[in-house]
Amino acid sequence: MAGGDAKKSNAKASGGGKKKEVKKETGLGITNRKDENFGEWYSEVVVNGEMIEYYDISGCYILRPWAMSIWDIMQAFFDAEIKKMDIQNCYFPLFVSPGVLQKEKDHVAWVTKSGESDLEVPIAIRPTSETVMYPYYSKWIRGHRDLPLKLNQWCNVVRWEFSNPTPFIS
Repeated sequence: MAGGDAKKSNAKASGGGKKKEVKKETGLGITNRKDENFGEWYSEVVVNGEMIEYYDISGCYILRPWAMSIWDIMQAFFDAEIKKMDIQNCYFPLFVSPGVLQKEKDHVAWVTKSGESDLEVPIAIRPTSETVMYPYYSKWIRGHRDLPLKLNQWCNVVRWEFSNPTPFIS
């Protein structure tokens, strides 16, 4: 049998010439294809690329040193760019009192204890910054001379409405 005939015989014997698709793992351990399952592929990339480690609370991630290095570079770049536009950095507290949260009450994580002791007044971890910021804007902006108010805040927020959060993509 000639070389080509041997290949045809083997193909017929193994299922009529059709190759069985075997899922291959790359050297990085990526088993999903980007064009077939973006979410799973993306998760494999950020974990195997040592950017994040999943935490035992949904939506919470540990940013590994490589991801923090990227974040530091990006933040420095954007911070310099927004300062060129006369935007100033500010900071608002992470915790929020009950009276401020009526608009976003369905997305709030409530803290009711400190250690073993109940808190006198429950506090919430803000779901977004607007809840805390807007009441103070009304104090600071008294007329057109106070505008434009250009502020930036680098901070953490808690988002409960996502069913399948994706790190770095919102």
